Amino acid sequence: MDYLFAPDRWEWLFMGNSFRFLIDGLLVNIELALIAMALSLAVGLLLALARTAKKPMIKGPAGIWIDVWRNLPLIFILLYLSLSIPGSWKESYQDSVPSWFPEAFQNGRILAAIVGLTLYNSAVIAEIMRAGIQSLERGQGEAAAALGLPYWKSMRLIILPQGLRRMVPATVSQLITLNKDTTLISILSIQEVMRHGRILGSCLPFTCGVEVPLLQVFLVVGAMFALLNYGLSRLSKRLEIKQREATGIEVEKVTGLEDQVRLETDTK
Repeated sequence: MDYLFAPDRWEWLFMGNSFRFLIDGLLVNIELALIAMALSLAVGLLLALARTAKKPMIKGPAGIWIDVWRNLPLIFILLYLSLSIPGSWKESYQDSVPSWFPEAFQNGRILAAIVGLTLYNSAVIAEIMRAGIQSLERGQGEAAAALGLPYWKSMRLIILPQGLRRMVPATVSQLITLNKDTTLISILSIQEVMRHGRILGSCLPFTCGVEVPLLQVFLVVGAMFALLNYGLSRLSKRLEIKQREATGIEVEKVTGLEDQVRLETDTK
């Protein structure tokens, strides 16, 4: 334990800009996570609506798309896209990106990171949203039809508002996973927190003035993510409580794959 907590192994954290260097890397992860979250939620909702559509021509391709991207390893998707995206696209992106963007986002390789994270997480979120939609009693849709509401209008006004409340815990859980998955983009040579940590860990004593143990560096990085994701989980709880107070209704949660399978089975 002395190896972990000995004061001389933590001197690097207070020397120069070491901690600021890690924070700068973490900001890249947060910015990328926010972009991927917004895109994944939007695309995931469209996929979920297509997956629950009544027309086989819409439902079938959406189901295949979701199953393909949801079952591929994320690291494979990132590596594949980094090799398959044409160089001309990357160059066009670098030429068009504003100069005030963070340095990491001026790199053409960030396209593979954004697209890869969106493809994978939108497929997972689509399944969560589909389970939330189908967890509602069939009487909800039948009542809307009895009132003369068309399918898409009943979905927008009745089904989705109720289903979204049930999806909150599982959706936030997936967004937390997305935030952690942003560390995988270091394999694309993008300057994020994990790569910044490795740079610090490779700093020699005669260069940095003190020893920079890689284990302690990654402990700090882990603590950053733990605090950030704990904040997201607390936000999820607050949203859930607010919805409960606003409606006065205790809704059944959709929390994981097992619950989704059970709810899907119950609705059949």
